[in-house]
Amino acid sequence: MRFGLNMLFQDVSFAVRRGEVFVILGGSGCGKSTLLKLMIGLHEPTEGRIAILGQELRSAEGAARRAMLQRLGVMWQSGALFGSMTLLENVMLPLEAHTRLPPEARDAVARLKLGLVGLADAADRLPAEISGGMAKRAGIARAMALDPPVLFLDEPSAGLDPITSAGLDQLITDLARDLGTTFVVVTHELQSILAIGDRCIMLDKAAKGIIAAGDPRALRDHPPNDTVRHFFRREAA
Repeated sequence: MRFGLNMLFQDVSFAVRRGEVFVILGGSGCGKSTLLKLMIGLHEPTEGRIAILGQELRSAEGAARRAMLQRLGVMWQSGALFGSMTLLENVMLPLEAHTRLPPEARDAVARLKLGLVGLADAADRLPAEISGGMAKRAGIARAMALDPPVLFLDEPSAGLDPITSAGLDQLITDLARDLGTTFVVVTHELQSILAIGDRCIMLDKAAKGIIAAGDPRALRDHPPNDTVRHFFRREAA
């Protein structure tokens, strides 16, 4: 991926397995968030291909592309909730935009999604009235509104205290197990990586690409190079 003359990363190739929690990790500036935006169609790759659920994203156009992207759910780092809307109204937005469900059905689906993330009693609250952890849970509920088979989470644990972060990690694990949803999670939070990740890739700014891949616990215990060891053991390089 190139921006002008700046090569951010190259030769990045990997596959995400159905039903797993796949983590993209690495230090600041290595391209984690850019890679996520490539995978959800917000950026176009300079070269190469991106296949989502067996379909080529880069070549899809018009209605076909929109149909592909509707099968992906995204939760942004802050939750990205609309402040003037209740949590229920936020979760209903994708249903209003992309389905023909009647209002009572949209309400029922949105309440179901909020229940799945532990916010059934907070449906009528505004984003300003809830905690950061609750906002991220609401963001996940909205991302699940259309029942996408793949959910992308951008730094879900960022800014949370350890207890709230652990609860969010457990929620992600439970949703992946109980619903069979595939998760692609961008994070640099070590505890979360080890708690939720089935597999991971590690990007490196200097290498401009992937420097390690596999089970994060195996990478922690048997790092293939110094950069990976420094990351997992939180050692200064």
